[in-house]
Amino acid sequence: MNRTQELSGQLSDEETDLAPSHMAAATGDMPAYQIRAPTAALPQGVVMAASPGSLHSPQQLAEEATRKRELRLMKNREAAKECRRRKKEYVKCLESRVAVLEVQNKKLIEELETLKDICSPKTD
Repeated sequence: MNRTQELSGQLSDEETDLAPSHMAAATGDMPAYQIRAPTAALPQGVVMAASPGSLHSPQQLAEEATRKRELRLMKNREAAKECRRRKKEYVKCLESRVAVLEVQNKKLIEELETLKDICSPKTD
């Protein structure tokens, strides 16, 4: 294990252990496995950092926060743009349906008038 892995708490494939989980797998025919850290302690003098973020300076943390904010804002703009596009498409679909139903309604009214004329007695 190198120093970076020690600090970040990452373990190589040789240092991990796969153990069957007690929960059933989604397919039901294969057991689910969980990755388990080895039970042996770290060598003396090796200390794992609480989190990788604790090694950064306040300026780096501020830059990271700014970068994350910009990324979030960009994703939000894209999502809002897509939402507006879908709404326009939905409104066009509704307008088209209204036009079809208005034509259908007009035809039905004309048919009703025709049937009334046929069925009602003439008063001459």
